[in-house]
Amino acid sequence: MATLRKNSDLKKAINHWKYIANDIHEPLNQNDYGRLTNILDHLLDTVGEDEKHELIGLVDVISHMITMYDEKHNYHINTSGISALKFLMEQHNLKQSDLPEIGSQGVVSEILNGKRQLNLTQIKKLAKRFHVSVDTFIN
Repeated sequence: MATLRKNSDLKKAINHWKYIANDIHEPLNQNDYGRLTNILDHLLDTVGEDEKHELIGLVDVISHMITMYDEKHNYHINTSGISALKFLMEQHNLKQSDLPEIGSQGVVSEILNGKRQLNLTQIKKLAKRFHVSVDTFIN
């Protein structure tokens, strides 16, 4: 029964893919990157802190594509950037779930533990939130 459901879900996804296929792909330039980060922002607003939301997989895939583009273009968070984020969180008495601009609590946890890097969009949002330079998070 589970196999039939998965095949049915896959068929539905295939039928709906045409509506987003032109925008959901690895960014090749700044325009693609901007479009993808806007989609991610909208998805994060939709998903909120619900790590079990049905769109969380799409959030992860798009976040990964953005991170890969950032890495290719040398936008890296440095270890002092993670320390700065931890310090700012402590000073503002914030928990991981209090940073929806980064993503879900799980994503924030991975970043704070060095398993995932912040992407440029996340860095810009954190810089705006904490009123610091983006250089705080980028080397």
